[in-house]
Amino acid sequence: MLPLSHDEVVHGKGSLLRKMPGGRWRQLANLRAYLAYMWAHPGKQLLFMGVELGQESEWAESRELDWWLLDHPEHRGVHSTVRDLNSAYRDSPALWERDAEPGGFQWVDANDAGRNTFSFIRRGASGTPDVVVVANFSAVPHEGYRLGLPSAGEWDEVVNTDAEAYSGSGVGNFGAITAVEGDWSGQPAYATIVVPPLATVWLRKR
Repeated sequence: MLPLSHDEVVHGKGSLLRKMPGGRWRQLANLRAYLAYMWAHPGKQLLFMGVELGQESEWAESRELDWWLLDHPEHRGVHSTVRDLNSAYRDSPALWERDAEPGGFQWVDANDAGRNTFSFIRRGASGTPDVVVVANFSAVPHEGYRLGLPSAGEWDEVVNTDAEAYSGSGVGNFGAITAVEGDWSGQPAYATIVVPPLATVWLRKR
């Protein structure tokens, strides 16, 4: 399981948002990217109250959540990210059909330290479209990023935490992504994509 426990956001530890480095924009972008990374990772996700709206202050049992934060577009962006992650997760069986099986997960590249990215594949049952996840935890976009994919053909960007709708910078891949045959990172196909800054992207095979 991947819990974001209340033990991590009380007793003087501060909120998850405030643990993120950098200025305001970077903190919010990091939070969205982390949530999408966690949603796609094997295991059942547990979210502690307040993270879904980018709670600023440390949680306290004596008061309610800071719902007023949703008056601000950047916090509505975090809330919308969580909503859309739930929808995309539900609509992508590869993310949960084989959650407890080793064959349901495969790294594409866990060692791209130079660009501070991780990429992996989630595989479902036979006939279920694969989902490939790329998380960029650096503050710069990666143009012309060659990504190994498990099959050639058309892929769609179904999650992009840098979308303008989430108060991101709007860097992304619009329309279909075409993967061609050719070995890359141990995969039989690859595509050249844009990886947004401080963002996680999910690609799903058509």
